[in-house]
Amino acid sequence: MDKMKTIIVTGGAGFIGSNLIKILINNTKHHVVNIDKLTYAGNLESLKEASSNNRYSFINEDICNKKQLFKIFENYKPSFVMHLAAESHVDRSIGGPSDFIDTNIVGTFNLLEAARNYFNTFVKPKNKQFCFHHISTDEVYGDLVEKKDLFTEKTPYSPSSPYSATKAAADHLVRAWGRTYSLPIVITNCSNNYGPYHFPEKLIPHIILNALHGKPIPIYGDGSQIRDWLYVEDHAKALLKVVTSGRLGETYNIGGKNEKTNLEVAESICDLLEELAPEKPQGVEAYSDLITFVEDRPGHDKRYAIDATKIEKDLGWLPEETFETGLRKTVKWYLENREWWENVLSGDYRLERLG
Repeated sequence: MDKMKTIIVTGGAGFIGSNLIKILINNTKHHVVNIDKLTYAGNLESLKEASSNNRYSFINEDICNKKQLFKIFENYKPSFVMHLAAESHVDRSIGGPSDFIDTNIVGTFNLLEAARNYFNTFVKPKNKQFCFHHISTDEVYGDLVEKKDLFTEKTPYSPSSPYSATKAAADHLVRAWGRTYSLPIVITNCSNNYGPYHFPEKLIPHIILNALHGKPIPIYGDGSQIRDWLYVEDHAKALLKVVTSGRLGETYNIGGKNEKTNLEVAESICDLLEELAPEKPQGVEAYSDLITFVEDRPGHDKRYAIDATKIEKDLGWLPEETFETGLRKTVKWYLENREWWENVLSGDYRLERLG
């Protein structure tokens, strides 16, 4: 893929999307077209570096607007689509699932239809390269009971929340468009991401910022829920590998091999802050004293863990960061980029939701 091509990224102003665009601009020669509605979690400040590059274009659009999507495909003629646009917060989906239905299911359907029309009209007749890459989550699999169990690409779907149910539905739509309409597709399901530019309602930045403000660090239940943590830049590199080298029609699980309980995550962050930010807020003797157990989330999945053997063997991808190295980078980034998260917090979001 040395020749310059066009890549459409949906949701590119979000957490994973902005980190992906940085990788695409810095590590390839391609033109990146970012389609983002700029909802509460979309932040163009995360794309300052890319915005000055002539290989980057931004379109403020909603993927629920099918008519505009058809025009965008016709105008930009992409070789690749990397679909990340989604409502993604479990707590928000429990409180108000309708936006999740609209964006994650109807929006994905609209994007598939725009891609299908474009593929049949402009790509197939000229035998050009095209791939629709749908980026999804391990939450579609439900949770794991046995400690030795891992999610594989063949694990049956069993979503627990409105969020994961809508992502599962989107996965099924993408596979159906691949099989029924011969649309060239590939799907990836990733574990929990963390790293720079993460919206503060998610667990790790929520803990960091609450600690820095001397606020309680809320942990659901007893904090024993286990997640497999994946540094976002490792994920972005995996996505680039899949969209350019993955086999069409396949699914690839992407995980960081870093299983931690939520309590372990909170304690690790507090330990790093003791080292990196020793001047604590008034009245705080130790950051770990702020850890507070709260009532558990309804239907809270107990454990996620991914088997990433397939992408390792087939595409040669491995995560570069351990949880320890990635978490240190993340905490340092939030300490060094106060302006970014202060601007986020000056909006509607006030650290009121749990991660």
